[in-house]
Amino acid sequence: MKLLIGTNNQYKVREIKEILEREFPGKFEIVTPADVLDNSIDIEETGETLEENAYLKSSEFYSLTKIPSISDDTGLEIEALNGEPGVNSARYSGEHGNDAENRKKVLNLLNGVPEEKRKARFRTVICYVEEGRTEYIEGICSGRIINEERGKKGFGYDSIFAPDGFDKTFAEMTAEEKNNLSHRGKAIRNLVEFFRNKT
Repeated sequence: MKLLIGTNNQYKVREIKEILEREFPGKFEIVTPADVLDNSIDIEETGETLEENAYLKSSEFYSLTKIPSISDDTGLEIEALNGEPGVNSARYSGEHGNDAENRKKVLNLLNGVPEEKRKARFRTVICYVEEGRTEYIEGICSGRIINEERGKKGFGYDSIFAPDGFDKTFAEMTAEEKNNLSHRGKAIRNLVEFFRNKT
């Protein structure tokens, strides 16, 4: 089965590809937009929820290629900030993709907030689109926002997020440790279950 992973993020592509190939050897021919489209497509994430953004990307790639497509969107939801930054996680500071400024804004907003009120969760939503069918698959990792940045690995908010049961942040963990716990890792494992049960 041909499957399009609707992202230009090679980290995501590699992670999803490795898991699907391990679980379903030889079942999927994984392609990316760059493999099947002549022009680079940058789909604007104008949705108000993670589900809407994931759908915008999957449905657009499916309509362009007619290949069953998956896309995802991820947000950090902080309890003390009423669920923010949420769907705006990548552009929370006002500039899309400025991870350092996004982290700085979160830490400033939580300045003085006690540890027990710094609960947060990462949520990834994958949207799968094929002819006549749309499915949403979710993965959640709960934890807390620490007081200062720690660790050099990872990206985004990894250096200020410690998952439940750990003192280490995502940015202090190996890739294997993080993938076993992370929202995206869980979402991909749930995607595996979806494909197992898909009729």
